[in-house]
Amino acid sequence: MRYVNLEELKELPGFNNIDENTLRKLSNITRVTRYEKGKVLFRDKDIVDNIYIVLKGKVSLYKFNEKGQKKVIFILGLGDLINEVILQSSTASINCETIEDSQIMYCNTMELLQVMESDFEFTKMVLSSLSLKVRRMYRQFKNTTGVLNMGKRVASKLWKLGRDYGVADDNGILIDMEISITYLADLFGAQRETISRACKELSELGLIEYNNKKFIIKNKEKLLEYFKAP
Repeated sequence: MRYVNLEELKELPGFNNIDENTLRKLSNITRVTRYEKGKVLFRDKDIVDNIYIVLKGKVSLYKFNEKGQKKVIFILGLGDLINEVILQSSTASINCETIEDSQIMYCNTMELLQVMESDFEFTKMVLSSLSLKVRRMYRQFKNTTGVLNMGKRVASKLWKLGRDYGVADDNGILIDMEISITYLADLFGAQRETISRACKELSELGLIEYNNKKFIIKNKEKLLEYFKAP
């Protein structure tokens, strides 16, 4: 465990426009801890006193339904605030775990509020993070109402992951994270067999490749056309 340094904060998306004095305050109150893949940061209903931010790696936020089936709500990466909703209540309303080896920054909620009081631009950044999550929730709700078939829902999700975490590859766009079929099923709260059939369909159409828990999008434009088609 260590304190985050100023240069690390400046390199984070969203933080590079924050006043340097504010960043110095944050560096004085924010610690960094390493977590191995699969480590739970907090669980639904836990009392949480800290705000967490991704410095390196990725985490997932998820819920369980009444049958105990996992539904991943968000995947968060570099610079993302994980639990800013905790500013409203100290009780967590979701589960959080790392999906790869990660470094997570954290600071006390009350100390973060004091920094927000002194810098409105920083406060707007926190509010923007909340607003983005709300917008993503709206899109997820649309995609889970049965309007789209599973093949199109999977295509849409892979396209978004390619946009957020894609890197150039000889065969297209590589989604730079390990995604098992089981984990992809968790993203939809669906059965593994259903997602496996959808991925096979997309592969047979030449839109994706899947090997060793890695997805490659063969052509982003064609994948976009597929899930937008009537």
